[in-house]
Amino acid sequence: MAVRVRFAPSPTGALHIGSVRTILYNYFLAQKEGGSFILRIEDTDQKRWVAGAEAYILESLRWLGIVPDEGPQEGGAFGPYKQSERIGIYQKYIQPLLDRGHAYYAFDTPAEIEAMRERLKAAKVANPQYNATSREWMRNGLTMPIEQVKEWIAAGKPYVIRLKMPHKTLIRFRDGIRGWVKVDTTALDDKVLMKSDGLPTYHFASVIDDHLMQISHVIRGEEWLPSTPIHIWLYRCLGWGDIMPQFIHLPLLLAPDGQGKLSKRHADQYGFPAFPIAWNSPDLTVEKAFREAGYLPEALLNFLALLGWNPGTHQEIFTKKGLIEAFSLERLGKSGVKFDMAKAKWFNQQHIKKQGPTAWANYFITEAVQENVVCSQQDVIAICNLVKDRITFPKDFWQEGRFFFFDPVDYNAELIQKKWNHQTKEGIMAFHKGLASLVEWNRNKIKQLLEATPISGMMPLLRMALTGKMAGPDLIEIIVLLGTKKTHTRIAIFLEQMG
Repeated sequence: MAVRVRFAPSPTGALHIGSVRTILYNYFLAQKEGGSFILRIEDTDQKRWVAGAEAYILESLRWLGIVPDEGPQEGGAFGPYKQSERIGIYQKYIQPLLDRGHAYYAFDTPAEIEAMRERLKAAKVANPQYNATSREWMRNGLTMPIEQVKEWIAAGKPYVIRLKMPHKTLIRFRDGIRGWVKVDTTALDDKVLMKSDGLPTYHFASVIDDHLMQISHVIRGEEWLPSTPIHIWLYRCLGWGDIMPQFIHLPLLLAPDGQGKLSKRHADQYGFPAFPIAWNSPDLTVEKAFREAGYLPEALLNFLALLGWNPGTHQEIFTKKGLIEAFSLERLGKSGVKFDMAKAKWFNQQHIKKQGPTAWANYFITEAVQENVVCSQQDVIAICNLVKDRITFPKDFWQEGRFFFFDPVDYNAELIQKKWNHQTKEGIMAFHKGLASLVEWNRNKIKQLLEATPISGMMPLLRMALTGKMAGPDLIEIIVLLGTKKTHTRIAIFLEQMG
């Protein structure tokens, strides 16, 4: 069958960075195989719905350069693509499950369910839940007379509809990464399919939608692996056991220390972004986001793609097109992967370097304008070429090169004291005097002048005089680009302040 994959987020908040990786693998597979990538909004959980979340998800995809083939905005032959607009479809499929004895009404109150769990805990039951055993002493359509069930429904008594899981049955399915998985239904509970408000749960709606939308591969996080046997059973109960999608459960993204699944708590703890873009709303404030931190979307895609998948070569730097061409399900890994922000920064550096001088200049000028600095494209490109190896984020071009436009106003006295003595003072004065006699202002002449003044400890002080720092790009190139007047003036001011 044609490759049809989906990303089905709930509009309950910002996208976790692990969800972005899931998006990528679905998208890459669809693009590689000439299939379809579908965006489906799973918004039936009204209690957790957050205003603005859907628009945020769409903007995140747009920034990442991922355009769904079908979705709420794009439309398609299998819509609607919002679950809240598909309620009639789910209601059509719940009655056959009831009629065949695969589902049942349950009238238990939350207090009664909690009391049941407490009794099971007291009896030392390892996994207290509403299952094939405990349902026998609860208030539901399996224990009540059919007449009473009908009366209570007619009277408007609240109820849910649960899936009737078989007792002590082995469910087998093949996962695209882990191979064959076997689960005994004794460990599974009777999931709610329809809630008391008449809305479907995730388990029911997603199975219905995946079937009707002809999804060929369900690629999702490892946390959904325990739910898959329930979904498999539901497919069989609906008569779709022979045309189920292939399930692929991705390994977890782990915290930098390898201890547990990556979470926003870890992002706060280690000080790195947790979401693709920032989103400020009355319900949720996201401050640490990749876009606002200065990560390029192509760098983030490259970084995330290699967290759980490898191309089978030593190549690390990929364009989006290159990732699509190289991607295959067979090279997805089984083990969790540590989230290494140092590596993420490295990818950003490499992709910025790939962009070239025109892009660098635009980054520089955008920041320069904020400080009312006017500069020529030619000068900016020269400055950017000089500092490019020190750049991690686009704004760094200006931060690393702004000293060309602003004379140093403060010198680090503590650092200067470690180098300053009569000899270094005389060396800087001699170099300053030698600059005045230069007929040609170029790299070779300035280099010769520096080599003629081989004073130990002088170079860091000279750099401090010109840039206000003791570290930075090539000093000779700095002097060339500063020009005669600025170089003379800055050294003179430095010497005057040093006495």
